[in-house]
Amino acid sequence: MKQRHVETSTIKMNVVDEGHGPAILLCHGFPETSYAWRHQIEALAKAGFRAIAPDMRGYGGSEQPRAVDEYSVFHVVGDMIALLDVLGEQHAVIVGNDWGATIAWQAAQMRPDRFRGVVALSVPIMGRPPVPPTRIFPRSDDAELYTLYFQEPGVAEAELERDTRRTLRKLLFAASGDAGPRQPGDATPNPFGMVSRDDGLLAPLPDPKELPAWLSEADLDVYADAFTRAGFRGGLNYYRNLDRNWQLQAALAGIKVELPALFIAGERDTGLQIPGMSEIIKAVPTLAPRIRAPLIIEGAGHWVAQERPDSVSAAIIEFAVTTFAAM
Repeated sequence: MKQRHVETSTIKMNVVDEGHGPAILLCHGFPETSYAWRHQIEALAKAGFRAIAPDMRGYGGSEQPRAVDEYSVFHVVGDMIALLDVLGEQHAVIVGNDWGATIAWQAAQMRPDRFRGVVALSVPIMGRPPVPPTRIFPRSDDAELYTLYFQEPGVAEAELERDTRRTLRKLLFAASGDAGPRQPGDATPNPFGMVSRDDGLLAPLPDPKELPAWLSEADLDVYADAFTRAGFRGGLNYYRNLDRNWQLQAALAGIKVELPALFIAGERDTGLQIPGMSEIIKAVPTLAPRIRAPLIIEGAGHWVAQERPDSVSAAIIEFAVTTFAAM
């Protein structure tokens, strides 16, 4: 993929920009880069769209502000607006996976004047909880939820950066549909679950002898090179702003996403097993009243855009064609 650096009004960003036509902005999650959208970029460009996929703030070749508090959702949504501005695009459909989905929902809520629709992969829109998120997440004497494990700067970095390639191999495999069935009570190790205070995040995760079909050694090389150069600090800083986001979002409480929306998830997505997630998904239409019926893709896990690229690309294209035609 052809990459270039773009100087925006917020940060310098490394961007893949392919095709001509209505813009579709693709926001990756953790631990990914713009490379996560390699299949969609090609498909969207061939279908007559302009596919724009940045390395998000703190990732890959994009700028990495030092201060932790510069990774709030307000900063990252600001980056997306600034990127559209410098590329000369007034409107776009915004698509996101994992943290990118959270950014996509927030962008649709904050700036409906700039986005025509939102496609969220893996993470549904959620209402603002009554207390800061870190007060809700479970912890015990022996373990804590991964989001709490990520809070203290330097702790998770020390583990994840010890062997970057092994870290990515374990995380990408363990959260994929190839790691095994994801059912209530399933004992398959979950990278987005509880973390032992003694063993850390990676120890219980399987280390596959062979990579799944959707992730080649060359693909893993690209990710490993990006995270070897950039480290994991930028991506972890998104988690360190969960409570700050909660405070800032008080001003947006009660605002619905009124844009057309689509939620896509893999049937075996580890995130779907988080306690209370089924109730959250059922409540989505009250927060995004123009959302379509969810698309749940059989056999896929958390990296659904990479695991089932043809299905995801087709869904995004159909959604974008319909959405832009209604303008």
